[in-house]
Amino acid sequence: MAEGFAKVLEEGDIDAYSAGIESHGLNTDAVRVMMEVGVDISGHESKLIGDLPGAIEFDYVITVCGHADESCPVFPAKTSVIHRGFDDPPKLAANSETDEERLSHFRRVRDEIKAYVMTLPMILK
Repeated sequence: MAEGFAKVLEEGDIDAYSAGIESHGLNTDAVRVMMEVGVDISGHESKLIGDLPGAIEFDYVITVCGHADESCPVFPAKTSVIHRGFDDPPKLAANSETDEERLSHFRRVRDEIKAYVMTLPMILK
């Protein structure tokens, strides 16, 4: 969701890539709630850090979950690593009894991520 918002909201200001330390596949609930706000992430895929082009030199690495923050690989000294944790919607939704309850977790985290992404140009200056 963060990559989707960064590409749409901050187009031209942020060259966003998304990758993690584990690959979980594309979550259909995340796709659905992002489409509700006009952001199509259906073509995105769950990637590992090693899947990104090796020639990319990152100015910033932003981790958005606690596990990534704790397990983030070491980047070159010129790369600033910033952590801003968000709840994990699939974990929150795991025990939901209805579709609406399940999606409410995704919507809340989606909205929190959107608000954060909108602050990135100020944070990254």
